[in-house]
Amino acid sequence: FQECKTKDAGINHKSLNFPEFNKDNIIYFTSNISTVNINPYKKYDLNNKNILITGGTGTIGNQLLETLLSDYNPKTVTVFSRDEMKQHDMKAKYRNNPKVRFTIGDIRDEKSLEKAFKDVDVVIHTAAMKLVPMCEDDPEEAVKTNIDGVRNIINASLHSNVKRVLSISSDKAASPSCLYGATKFVGEKLFTDANKYTNFDGVKFSCVRLGNVLGSRASIIPFFKEQSKKGNLKITDENMTRFFMTPKQATDLILTGIESMNGGEIFIPKLKNTSIVELAKTVAPDTKYDIIGARPGEKLSEEFITSTENPNTIEIADKYIILPENQVSSSKNLWPGSKHIIPNFDYSSANEDFKMTDDELNQLVKQFI
Repeated sequence: FQECKTKDAGINHKSLNFPEFNKDNIIYFTSNISTVNINPYKKYDLNNKNILITGGTGTIGNQLLETLLSDYNPKTVTVFSRDEMKQHDMKAKYRNNPKVRFTIGDIRDEKSLEKAFKDVDVVIHTAAMKLVPMCEDDPEEAVKTNIDGVRNIINASLHSNVKRVLSISSDKAASPSCLYGATKFVGEKLFTDANKYTNFDGVKFSCVRLGNVLGSRASIIPFFKEQSKKGNLKITDENMTRFFMTPKQATDLILTGIESMNGGEIFIPKLKNTSIVELAKTVAPDTKYDIIGARPGEKLSEEFITSTENPNTIEIADKYIILPENQVSSSKNLWPGSKHIIPNFDYSSANEDFKMTDDELNQLVKQFI
């Protein structure tokens, strides 16, 4: 591990474990932990289970399907989405695999979900309106998908035999400043609260917060590469920083989260950050850029864990976990070897303790251009 320390004055600093460089997964967590099927906290076996992915035609859905089929042995994996053309394309790829199923449906329709959830053991909820400007322009539509859709997922799960439901959230849910982040914040609250409507052996609900997933639609690296062909890049603000992760990282976090969840947790990856300017210069080093200003609702930096969440947050080898209030006192039993994060822990993209090296940034960019 790389040894780093926090910058907060007046605190007894402790060494913190941050991700190691790994050639196969540039900003990898911890290779002996987050590699699939090697999870020391495993409580639930994904093998021989019926798994459904909402929004399964997206980048994360595609990566999840690929990983489940290659590294696990599910009984079935159902892709649930409302985009028939994307499903058509995916069907062509998996037409000879009897384990893969496709269902057209919308998370805004609870009845549609109830039918799709029949005989399903695990639901991975990735469907959402994700583009910040679109959510700002059409807030009512964002609420219908990102909040009402979550309520429908919860209700359909409670009325079925589903055992595990994991919802994909975002670092933008922490101290949200845009509508997208606000809907994700509410979605997290609904999900963690849903556990009180189930019993010990019933369905469990948890969340993961992801950083910016490279390789997804409208991802920033291909966007900069395309702009560079015109001889000029558009950058929102020179001081803007972000956490970035690969689809494989996101998938590892999701699947190990499902295996280990007790219900009510928010799982957070250990990532490194970079500035948007440094990313742009790495993608197109000889291209000039203009500063156009942040879009409505955009923050200059993102944080994964807020000060109010700090007392309930523990650290294990490959991730941080925000625990529900009723699990904090028993965290050592539920998560052996865990430790509480230090007071005033600053896990934000502006904190240079988490900054990528030039080599890591270069290697990351190479994967996507």
